[in-house]
Amino acid sequence: MKKSAEKSVKKQATVKKQAPAKKPAVVPGTAAAAVKGVGPAKTVAAKPVREESRTALVRRARRINRELAEVYPYAHPELDFENPFQLVVATVLSAQTTDLRVNQTTPALFAKYPTPEDLAAAVPEEVEEILRPTGFFRAKTKSVIGLSKALVEDFGGEVPGRLEDLVKLPGVGRKTAFVVLGNAFGRPGITVDTHFQRLVRRWQWTAETDPDKIEAAVGALFPKSDWTDLSHHVIWHGRRICHARKPACGACPIAPLCPAYGEGETDPEKAKKLLKYEKGGFPGQRLNPPRAYLDAGGKPAPPLGAG
Repeated sequence: MKKSAEKSVKKQATVKKQAPAKKPAVVPGTAAAAVKGVGPAKTVAAKPVREESRTALVRRARRINRELAEVYPYAHPELDFENPFQLVVATVLSAQTTDLRVNQTTPALFAKYPTPEDLAAAVPEEVEEILRPTGFFRAKTKSVIGLSKALVEDFGGEVPGRLEDLVKLPGVGRKTAFVVLGNAFGRPGITVDTHFQRLVRRWQWTAETDPDKIEAAVGALFPKSDWTDLSHHVIWHGRRICHARKPACGACPIAPLCPAYGEGETDPEKAKKLLKYEKGGFPGQRLNPPRAYLDAGGKPAPPLGAG
């Protein structure tokens, strides 16, 4: 009896020393794609991202971008513009409001002030009245008139095509500069807005929080030629499916590649109800979209005044 009791005590001590089994990461076998025309996401083997090698991270990041390119073949800047001047002004105005609201406002602005010279000489109170619907209209008026004066005085009335020149303009930071460079001049750049920052951290592409460091870290994962389109893909996905508060995980076509799967609603039917932009991933921002965008399956925004 004594020997039996000793064995029992030793066995219990051994059990106590064993580390508890780790709970496996929850990754869906499949994810129902809620974007029109896109089939269910492919099943991939789940690997703890903390053990991911640099090579594996690059492969996963590029695969996410490729799959988002299939989901959003019409991804583009969602601001209406006809030239670099209109794009830089519209991008400055888009702060703290929707692109649709800017698109509803800029036609009147550019009709009255079609060139940097015109806007530079504008009466601030008149510009403020036009920009009132965009919010923060006094500060935005100061910025767009200021950048117009700078264009006239320092660049001959032309929007410069260099980053170091663009960021000197009032109201223009690196984010705005890269929007202009990538979409008006065809020069690759990464637009690190709030959506981009949120998603690349959820995907564990980087743990950085400073926009400039995020830009550098993510840029190193992709060829430079991919940067502009990558920005559009990530931002579109953040606006439509991978929301800040309630990401629609159950409707996400790249869920099997996402280490943050499960932070949001995973039930496919409930997740569909969280989708924005016409409930299916299609845009609803640009009133006058380019022909290529329409040909790729994109849709124009609702009628003026509807949003």
